[in-house]
Amino acid sequence: MIEVIIFDFDGTLADTIDILLSITNRLSVELGFKSATKEELAQLSNLNSWQILMYSGISIFKFPLLIRKLKAELRSEIPNIHLFYGIKEVLLELKNNGFQLGIITSNSRENVWESLEKYGLQDTFDFIYSGTTFGKHKVINRWLNKQKINPEQVVYVGDEIRDIEAAKKTKIKVIAVGWGFNSRSALAAHNPDFLIERPQELIGVINNLK
Repeated sequence: MIEVIIFDFDGTLADTIDILLSITNRLSVELGFKSATKEELAQLSNLNSWQILMYSGISIFKFPLLIRKLKAELRSEIPNIHLFYGIKEVLLELKNNGFQLGIITSNSRENVWESLEKYGLQDTFDFIYSGTTFGKHKVINRWLNKQKINPEQVVYVGDEIRDIEAAKKTKIKVIAVGWGFNSRSALAAHNPDFLIERPQELIGVINNLK
């Protein structure tokens, strides 16, 4: 029985893709890696995180600096961050139905909190954890161990291949969403437990799991 629903933030709850692309392209000059157009972004949506890293040409030693700068610059863009249409209503319904909601994200906790506060959702989530781009499964495992929760009681909702991989490593179910970064075909190729196209579909899937 599912009791806890964990969400990714960027690309799952918040439509930050264009903002992140703009910031990344600005930083590409400073850090010496390849920028990307919107057309190229569509091609990158079929790749996993490591493949995108290789495509960009950024030094693995500069990648942590890129992530820190991304988070810092994203802070000033919070007024321009919007939730995907229908997400707020779905979150409130799930909360009212008695589920525990949380966020595990590569973004900073401060950025996520301020974005939720803007939409009056700061009390909707029971926890928010920030992890590394390639270590989300470790954050999930730490949370599971700390809370002493059976993985069978948890489902993760995310928009990227790495979300599916993190959920599988931690033996929790995963719902992939087709409105975020990775393409539907790329997500499907990694065999999530469910793949949905609209936020409202979450309600039906979660109720079936329950």
